[in-house]
Amino acid sequence: MGERPTVAIAGATGFIGTALRRALADEYDLIGLTRSPVRARVNATAASGETWQHCDLFDPYAVWDGLKGADYAIYLVHSMLPSARLTQGNVADLDLLQADNFARAAEAQGVEQILYLGALVPEDASDLPFPLRRRLEVEQALGSTSVPLTTLRAGLVVGPGGTWLRLLLNLVRRLPVMVLPSWTRAITQPIALRDVVRGLARALGDERTYGATYDIGGPDIMSYREMLLRTARVLGLERHTTTVPMESPRLSKLWVRVFGGGPWALISPIIDSLRYQTRVQPNEMQTWLQQDSTHFEEAVAASVDEKGRPLPNPRDELRPREDEIIRAQSVARSVQRMPCPSGFTARDIANEYLRWLPRLGWPLLRVRVSYGRVARFQLRPSGHTLLTLRFAADRSPEGRQLFFVTGGLLVENGEPSGRLEFRQVMGGEAVLAAVHDFSPRLPWVLYNSTQALVHLLVMRQFRRHLAHLSE
Repeated sequence: MGERPTVAIAGATGFIGTALRRALADEYDLIGLTRSPVRARVNATAASGETWQHCDLFDPYAVWDGLKGADYAIYLVHSMLPSARLTQGNVADLDLLQADNFARAAEAQGVEQILYLGALVPEDASDLPFPLRRRLEVEQALGSTSVPLTTLRAGLVVGPGGTWLRLLLNLVRRLPVMVLPSWTRAITQPIALRDVVRGLARALGDERTYGATYDIGGPDIMSYREMLLRTARVLGLERHTTTVPMESPRLSKLWVRVFGGGPWALISPIIDSLRYQTRVQPNEMQTWLQQDSTHFEEAVAASVDEKGRPLPNPRDELRPREDEIIRAQSVARSVQRMPCPSGFTARDIANEYLRWLPRLGWPLLRVRVSYGRVARFQLRPSGHTLLTLRFAADRSPEGRQLFFVTGGLLVENGEPSGRLEFRQVMGGEAVLAAVHDFSPRLPWVLYNSTQALVHLLVMRQFRRHLAHLSE
């Protein structure tokens, strides 16, 4: 690239990433990182100053290549949509693994700053909902290396293509009367997409922001009930609400699913986060943004067409093709979090796994571990090898131990397929046991009901074993 600073953006094709690319294009050379090969190809003809890479954030070496030549790195990623045909594990663990890969690769490539957009945290952080705890863990992972992290924390972002705004608009358009749970009285401070982008652009490359965290929000502080009514006024609709004294988060999710549209995987974390009061704590970034901030009604009006319908998300058009590729690849991913006994390293965890496996007492299987840390899962009594794990010393840096699946009757065509890793995270307090890109030989219906369930059972048993050691 040229002499301008280079910025790599993970999540560059998303709602915020698309707007941010446009804002940075005049001053920076951009590397767009996307897990979608479809988007990488489509965007390959992008404007001068942009290059695109297909980058699987679960693969540390792919991330290392993706950040090559970058002066700054921006992280705008979440794992609420599937990345494999079968995914075992919760969103928090998937996000944590990707963020850890990103931070390690940024350090290895000499990146000067990581910039992250997180979520506003309630003043009482003693009992945070799952989605907010997940975002804080991502912050911790991104800030765990020598690369300085700058975090902007925002609440609801109002702009064209935003998922939660589409849900809000659909609810207001379809329901003339709304019965609202008591949590809709909670106070929040939404922010326009334009102002989020302004904040990110201002923090980028500014050494004064290195290592800092800033709350950012718009000029309007309101309850969620008031937000619904203000949205109705923007659309020129008269809406009536009544609030009932009940929380009912699950019923709220079902209500939004039916009338707002959208997948449950997106709706559930949104509702879990909305139930908590979140207001911006004063800081210099917020003070600067307020000098030219966008009001809520103005941001909503810019996010709808002439008929009041939400403008499309920039990702929606290509998503069916992405789903087709995921199905055609036919690979499985499993990420399980486990306790890390005091004083254990990732190598200790991997060695303990190899010692523990043969002692499981399988009725139909035996596991043999041989020199070089090779584990063979064999069928009793024939001795046929179903699966082989082989340690990869050259790809096992500090904090990570990697094994390749190198063959066996359960592997597609007997070829190397997939990898198992043990990764220390959260400052060594936890370990992630993760299987990536495993291609089963069994038909998918049979694999899902047998081999995949056995893997989960084994990992749960190993988690209990490590918990016992921790005690």
